[in-house]
Amino acid sequence: MHQVNIHEAKTHLSKLIQEVLNGEEVIIAKGNQPVVKLVSLSNQKKPRQLGVAKGSISMREDFDASLDDFSDYMP
Repeated sequence: MHQVNIHEAKTHLSKLIQEVLNGEEVIIAKGNQPVVKLVSLSNQKKPRQLGVAKGSISMREDFDASLDDFSDYMP
């Protein structure tokens, strides 16, 4: 990780972006106070994909049959 000031970041933005893409962490500071961290979007979470668990869950055929143990509670 290294820190640069805003002026240096403006001057060398493409170089800093390449450093981030190479896995380095870059902090941009204003008056030696860290303000922003550059991160790569490729490291972000992938969007959820629907249907990845399809077929992995099964239920018994009689899952909705009435329960004899609860007959006292039924109207």
